[in-house]
Amino acid sequence: MPPKKAPAPEKKAILGRPGNNLKIGIVGLPNVGKSSFFNALSKTDLGKAANFPYATINPEEARIPVPDTRFIWLCELYKPASQVPAFLTCIDIAGLTAGASTGAGLGNSFLSHVRAVDGIFQVVRAFDDAEVTHVEGDVDPIRDMEIISTELRLKDIEWVEKHLDGLKKTGRGLSNTSLADKAKKEEIATVEKIHKILTVDNKDVRKGDWTNKEIEVVNSLTLLTAKPITYLVNLSEKDYVRKKNKWLPKIKTWIDENNPGDPLIPFSVALEEQLAPLGDEERKEAEKAAGATSALGKITQAGYSSLDLIRYFTCGPDEVRAWTIRKGTKAPQAAGVIHSDFENKFVCGEIMTYEDLKEYGSESAVKAAGKLRQQGKPYEMIDGDIAYWKAG
Repeated sequence: MPPKKAPAPEKKAILGRPGNNLKIGIVGLPNVGKSSFFNALSKTDLGKAANFPYATINPEEARIPVPDTRFIWLCELYKPASQVPAFLTCIDIAGLTAGASTGAGLGNSFLSHVRAVDGIFQVVRAFDDAEVTHVEGDVDPIRDMEIISTELRLKDIEWVEKHLDGLKKTGRGLSNTSLADKAKKEEIATVEKIHKILTVDNKDVRKGDWTNKEIEVVNSLTLLTAKPITYLVNLSEKDYVRKKNKWLPKIKTWIDENNPGDPLIPFSVALEEQLAPLGDEERKEAEKAAGATSALGKITQAGYSSLDLIRYFTCGPDEVRAWTIRKGTKAPQAAGVIHSDFENKFVCGEIMTYEDLKEYGSESAVKAAGKLRQQGKPYEMIDGDIAYWKAG
């Protein structure tokens, strides 16, 4: 008798809100370059950039095209009437200050804006400029990072303690036989674990080790420290061009010690503001003259990836479009991003990889090589897939 096949490992659930319509918020202390960065990134003047705290009160929102050389190549191949890239929705949020978790500096309002996004671009100031005031009096990015980390964590602790208190009040006298009571006990245990991570371990929630059942509870709480963070270090143009700044090694060490694995991207708002209004050719000339290139494309892609977003393509003479989905999305749900009927009446998908299309040069050549695959409902989409859906 052949040995039993080992069960497939459980697929790891993703921290955060489900779906593909996710947003990333720009967070940091006042006067670190957040709104100027937002304006350069979005090529708008929506962000209220000013040399005083709280110039931004209400959050501003913009959709940023995600750069992708694959998309450019597909558009060159198909020469479509319409070209639609993937987008990242970015929110400019007002500056946080020490004490924000207790309401200081409009903190409660601003932290609610952070709660509403799915990921964080944390802008850290590492440039000296006497004309740009600092809310803490001097430039010290390590202190600034500690302030943001502390305020987010303190707000989570307050939120979790309030939730835990409510659970325990309604959870008195739970039995060991009722399935509902067992589920409630498991929820209480998970919230207690979250509290320990925050208070005893002094870690952000996203750095905890969670089972899929626990992740369901974590996600229901929309915690601030469960959101992925990409650290953006705002340098002077001079330091960015020469790739040298006294604070960068210290910032890297702080991230490695406190939030290991989180991305760190140096950039210069001063340079990006100069490049943002320029056309492609002018920008290339300006970058050559400056001796440095824009970091905005790298930043946008890092933010997109931090949210566990990928894209697949639909291609034809009418349109080449990138469709944003979450990592791990199955074929029917990926098709449903286009129209719910494609998911509800899903038959199959004809899938080829971008790499195969580029190698063989045409759809017909891919098909002749046996590389066009018919995939059913269990198929998990891969970043860069090119799909044609069949629905009943």
